[in-house]
Amino acid sequence: MSAERAQNIPACGGLAAADADAETIRRHVQATAERMEEELGEERRLNLFPDEQIVEQQEQAPPDGPVTVGIDGGYVRAAHKEGFFEVIAGRSVVAFRRAGDEEVPESRCFGYVQKPRRRLFELMKSQGLQDNQQVVFMSDGGEDVRRVQTHLHPGSEHWIDWFHIMMRITVLQQQTKSLRAEVDRAETATAMSKRIDSVKHLLWHGNLAEALDRVSDMLLDMELIRAHSAAAEKLAAGLTEFEIYIRNNREFIPNCVLNNELDDVFRRWYPQFRTKEKAAA
Repeated sequence: MSAERAQNIPACGGLAAADADAETIRRHVQATAERMEEELGEERRLNLFPDEQIVEQQEQAPPDGPVTVGIDGGYVRAAHKEGFFEVIAGRSVVAFRRAGDEEVPESRCFGYVQKPRRRLFELMKSQGLQDNQQVVFMSDGGEDVRRVQTHLHPGSEHWIDWFHIMMRITVLQQQTKSLRAEVDRAETATAMSKRIDSVKHLLWHGNLAEALDRVSDMLLDMELIRAHSAAAEKLAAGLTEFEIYIRNNREFIPNCVLNNELDDVFRRWYPQFRTKEKAAA
C-alpha cells in the first residue's frame, strides 16, 4: 500500500486512530460524513393526488408488517462550548417479514445531525419500505421532530409517546410540592395537584378540549397569587408551557382507552364501582 493511499484512509480505529491527533481524526470524520452525504438520494416527495396514489399502491406487492418509528430530538453542546447543535435519534422496527428475508434488518437505530428527513427516509427504504405499508411514528411532540416525520410517508399515523406527557405532568406535580412548602399555600397546592391529576385523566381518554379548558382555568386562578409567590410563579410558567405543548400536539394524542369496556365489566362485578358520570368527570 502506498503512503499516499494510506493517508486517504480515515483514522477511525486501531493504531491509525491512536497515532493521529484529534484534529486529524476530526477532518477524517468530516470527510467521511460529506462522502456519505453525497450518496444520499433526492428528498422524499409525496404524490399529492390521492387517486394516483391509490392506483400506485394497488399495483405494489403486499407489504411487510407495519413499521413503527420512535423518534426523539435533543441538543448537544458543541466543541469548545461554542453553542449547541440538534441531534435527531430513534429506532425503526418492522413488525414481520412476509418472505422471511434475513438480509433486510427488521430493526435499525439512527442518529442524525444534518438533513434528518432525507436520512430517515433512506433508512426506512433500506428496510424495504413500500408506499402501501402501514407506518406509525411515535415522538416527543417537539416541533423539529414533527417537521422530520410529517408527509414522509402516505397515510402514516403520528402519535405522541405518553411517556413524554407524563414527564411534563410529573414536573408540574413537583412544582405543587414547592408551593405547598410556602406559608398558607398548602390548601391551594393540594387543590392544584388534584386538578392536574384530573387533566391527566382527561388526556388519557383523549378529551383534549376539556383538558385544555381546565388548564386555562388553573392559570386564571394562579394569576391571583403568582405575583406574591415564587413557587406559584414557577407553577404558572410550567402550566403555560404545558398548555402550549398539548395545544400544538392535540391531533397526535389518542384516546388511550381502546373500547371503554373495562369500566362496564367492573360495574357488573362490583356494583359500587364508580358511575359513568364520575368516570367522565
